[in-house]
Amino acid sequence: MTSTPISERTRSVLKAIAWSVAFLLLGSAFSLLALSAAAVLFFSDLESGLRALQTPSGIETLISGASLLIGFLLATWIVGSRVLKLGLRELRWRRTGSGVKGAAAGFGLGAAAALLAVGAAVAFGLAYWSRDRGTVGDYLLQVLKTTAVLAPAALSEEVMCRGLPLVLMARVLGRPSALVLVAGLGFALLHGFNPGITSLALGNIALAGVFLGVAFYAPGGIWTAFGAHLGWNAMLAALDAPVSGLPFAIPLLDYHAGGPEWLSGGRFGPEGGLLATVALVAALLVALRWAKDETP
Repeated sequence: MTSTPISERTRSVLKAIAWSVAFLLLGSAFSLLALSAAAVLFFSDLESGLRALQTPSGIETLISGASLLIGFLLATWIVGSRVLKLGLRELRWRRTGSGVKGAAAGFGLGAAAALLAVGAAVAFGLAYWSRDRGTVGDYLLQVLKTTAVLAPAALSEEVMCRGLPLVLMARVLGRPSALVLVAGLGFALLHGFNPGITSLALGNIALAGVFLGVAFYAPGGIWTAFGAHLGWNAMLAALDAPVSGLPFAIPLLDYHAGGPEWLSGGRFGPEGGLLATVALVAALLVALRWAKDETP
């Protein structure tokens, strides 16, 4: 019997998959080491620290996000820079235009999309706000703190899902396929165990991943995607709406989502509803226009 030779394209795809898996495994290992170090540093011992970090809270989000960011930045440097010899421009850390401008534009787009999703639910009578304790000063301070807490998690997920694996798979599969498979489906799988997740919520998270992937290919590169990610999450939190099923305590106002949940998102937050689908599609269309202005 003679074996069928593997085509050059298939070989390239398998190599990209292998390096992506190596990146994910290495990043996960480094992240676990960083998380364990933080557990020992901030708590009495490793076991009690890891147990405490399993409880959703602001400090848990900050430490987990920072640990993932450290781990996957190291993996990007080892696999992407040292082994595969990819430069900062190829990894889209340095692209045409300013990273600061890209992050600011992305933040504005993500925040506007989140405001559209929540605002539409309130306007259609599917949700409402009630008065909570606290002052305007308390509110502004907590929003700033929450945004700072969410920032490392947002950047770490961009490095994981719109970083090296997307670059590698886009080279062998083409950008559209890579956006769907890596930036979209991979991003949804990452959130597959969030509390209260539904099939519609998973679909919206995959759509959000594609939106962020397109932003990754806009001027500003990964900084534009990071800004859009943080803007979406921070605006939801600022409006006291859950972020991917995770609630954040914000003074001054309480957000209440009603039915039907398939439209408003219900307890999972706006990402679980069809209104978020509309908002994310609108943001995706804007990002596609931005990406056209970027040089290959």
